[in-house]
Amino acid sequence: MTLGAQIAWDDTVLPFQLDKADVRGRVARVDGVLDTVLSQHRYPAPIEDLVAEAVLLTAMIGQTLKLRWRLSLQVRGKGAARLIATDYYAPTADGAPARIRAWASFDSERLSLTDRGFDQIGEGYLAIIIDQGEGMQPYQGITPIAGQSLSDCAEAYFAQSEQLPTRFSTSHGRNQMAGQAEHWRAGGVMLQHMPKASPYAQGGATGDNGLLHARDLVSGDDAENWSRVNILLDTVEELELIGPSVQPTDLLLRLFNEEEPRVYDAQRIEFGCSCSEDKVRQSLSIYSAKDIAHMTTPEGTVTADCQFCGAHYVLDPKSVGFEANNGGKA
Repeated sequence: MTLGAQIAWDDTVLPFQLDKADVRGRVARVDGVLDTVLSQHRYPAPIEDLVAEAVLLTAMIGQTLKLRWRLSLQVRGKGAARLIATDYYAPTADGAPARIRAWASFDSERLSLTDRGFDQIGEGYLAIIIDQGEGMQPYQGITPIAGQSLSDCAEAYFAQSEQLPTRFSTSHGRNQMAGQAEHWRAGGVMLQHMPKASPYAQGGATGDNGLLHARDLVSGDDAENWSRVNILLDTVEELELIGPSVQPTDLLLRLFNEEEPRVYDAQRIEFGCSCSEDKVRQSLSIYSAKDIAHMTTPEGTVTADCQFCGAHYVLDPKSVGFEANNGGKA
């Protein structure tokens, strides 16, 4: 891949369809977005790995939906890794980029730097929240933490909550090319069987902890097709997912040439946050003047920081809360 081609595929999600197998999918490359997300905080390595995988999954899942506003992926656990939160904001116009942000919370005293991040989530759940905007009731689906990765949890989510056979193959890590600074890169392929009118599990649940698995939702020709494309995906190599030499279109041809792949327009993604001073004021509007006084700093201000983008807000305490003097905005 030339440098120009590499840059063209940075931070993109490429939709595709395998007509022969009745399967759709996404190929994603997340580069600058991931660098920006992880530069907001100095996360320990196990937490960086979790955030990187969550951002990649969010990019692929968000692009599959006819989303009008926001998809959120949240991982909550009782272990040292307490929360991984990502948001995918749909493009606001044709040709516009989608936006992604992410943040993590962890217990530094319990965190092991030598153990995998996923193993430090403990008991918990993965949730996907779809918010289509003002006036619409958000949808939330939840699945317990299971398997060996966040990708496994996402596959279980689609089997349990959506009855859609789904498979992810992902990789991420720090990458350095000759003459360039080290940076983060993540890449992945998502496969998903086209929705059926009335999917159901014929043989019970065979996944971890009694959860449904993708194979439980297909039978007959669908099962054969699903098995075949998964075997083909098993041949993907890490350098094909995150390396600089293979374009996503070439990867699809290498993996699925006999499955009659069709590609659609790639979706650009960038880092983006929705925080604002107005939203901070709104979140403080439930507090009385007495409550606001307890939040006021010795310097006589109320401050708030956005965990996603690092924005720092400084407000006049007289201008916030439900007893605020609205004329006193700082």
